Amino acid sequence: MSERRRFRLLVFDWDGTLVDSTAIIAGAIQRACMDLGLPVPDDEAARFVIGLGLADALRHVAPSLPAADYPQLSERYRHHYLARDPEIPLFAGAREMLAELDARGFLLGIATGKSRVGLTRALTQQGLAHRFVASRCADEGFPKPHPDMLLSLMDRCGVEPGETLMIGDTTHDLELARNARASAVAVTYGAHGAAGLAGFSPLATVSSVGELHAWLTANA
Repeated sequence: MSERRRFRLLVFDWDGTLVDSTAIIAGAIQRACMDLGLPVPDDEAARFVIGLGLADALRHVAPSLPAADYPQLSERYRHHYLARDPEIPLFAGAREMLAELDARGFLLGIATGKSRVGLTRALTQQGLAHRFVASRCADEGFPKPHPDMLLSLMDRCGVEPGETLMIGDTTHDLELARNARASAVAVTYGAHGAAGLAGFSPLATVSSVGELHAWLTANA
């Protein structure tokens, strides 16, 4: 196609960027801590760790917990999360945005703190697996903000950092992009607030999927 474009690969975070799961994840973290009699993180602290690999997230929210007890905390988190997983919706407009970007010929990828099992389940529930040419999960290498996820996706898709755009709702996503020398767009409707995201100087900061879709249409 003759369309002039800035990026070839658009990499999306999943939770808080494409699906409205922030409150459910934060609540599952808080209930897991409660189950084990640990100090319960407030909403901001619980939301901060979203996007990290599960082990890193649990270390952050329960720093006093012996490492030997992480599996138990992880099990309680999964119990509470999976109880509500089927009700997690896509953000309004996300499905249409992905379809339009796919039709325009962009390579679409996912970089997520979810496990491969969790992402596969989510993509199947939403019927979106066919939209993405590649994905990278936290249990397949180094989790965010290490550059491994984006470097792996770029290598798999045969694109350079300058052709890659990371789209996410957390500072972990933006730091991932910076570490991989890729560009980034921040969304403020997920886990982290605009002030923290601004510290990583994204190309743009948007407050809805509609705004994100419009920005990508005009600038990607």
